[in-house]
Amino acid sequence: MTLPTAQPITLPTAAWPAIGTTACVVVTDAAHLDAAQRIVVQELAQLDLACSRFRPDSEIAQLAARGNAWTPVSDVLADVLASALDAAELTDGDVDPTMGTDLSLLGYDRDFGQLNALSTANSGNAALPLTYRLVYRTTWHDVELDHSARRVRVPAGLVLDLGAIAKAWCADRSAARIHRELGVGVLVSLGGDIATAGIGPDAGWLVRVQDLPDVTTGPSAVVVLGDGCAIATSSTITRTWQRGTARLHHILDPATRRPAAPVWRTVTAVANTCVDANTATTAAIVRGRTARPWLASRGVAARLVDHDGRVHTLGGWPSEVAA
Repeated sequence: MTLPTAQPITLPTAAWPAIGTTACVVVTDAAHLDAAQRIVVQELAQLDLACSRFRPDSEIAQLAARGNAWTPVSDVLADVLASALDAAELTDGDVDPTMGTDLSLLGYDRDFGQLNALSTANSGNAALPLTYRLVYRTTWHDVELDHSARRVRVPAGLVLDLGAIAKAWCADRSAARIHRELGVGVLVSLGGDIATAGIGPDAGWLVRVQDLPDVTTGPSAVVVLGDGCAIATSSTITRTWQRGTARLHHILDPATRRPAAPVWRTVTAVANTCVDANTATTAAIVRGRTARPWLASRGVAARLVDHDGRVHTLGGWPSEVAA
């Protein structure tokens, strides 16, 4: 996970439970904090209406219902989907936005807070076996996006899953908009996907990278982000649920349509945009043992924690400071 942490000089901060995540905004001028928070709230609301798999009136749901037909979409969905398809191409399909149906079949068919409560309540129930059939063999190549005309066509019955990319995209967009409209340095965190814009504090933005929810039980570090940098973490241990006797996580391997092999507990990356960082971390989880050479070949600054808790850093991982 990546979390804003204490700055050398306390900066104005707002944090609140948002739609399916936790949002936080930090600015360099307290006079603009309320306005900055309003911008993030607006951006998240637009994103939810466009990209949520869990509301029947979302654009994602409408696309699934109109399969094989060109469907007009909002600027938000067109832009998020374009980013998702770019990520798929960059990673040779390891980050694939066409697995929403597969996630639902595996039990991830509602907001994660509701899913976790249901999973806990039924964790010992033998009536919930892990039953799963490979129904959809679509890939990102089957998604047609006419970006200039703002229209999309997907195969019938296919539910897109844009969750990870969408959240990173929204962090990038919110930070850029806040800096553009309010003229302040800003850090936006959406569930740990962090984007910055403008001139930050003199000592840089301080961000805690931790492996487990309880910082005392796993390796953690505080890193310094420069102006305009972003950081994201993907994990196989924090967003999980019980299905019969199996413990599942939300990052699927497109080759199997099942949760990726848990070689890494967490992968964190630093990049110029949160979308780029999230693309790298998701692909690394999917690639498993080949992740390190793949990240190194692309010059990605990354931190990987294996299932024994050992930390591996590469690619110019940023400076760490005392917590």
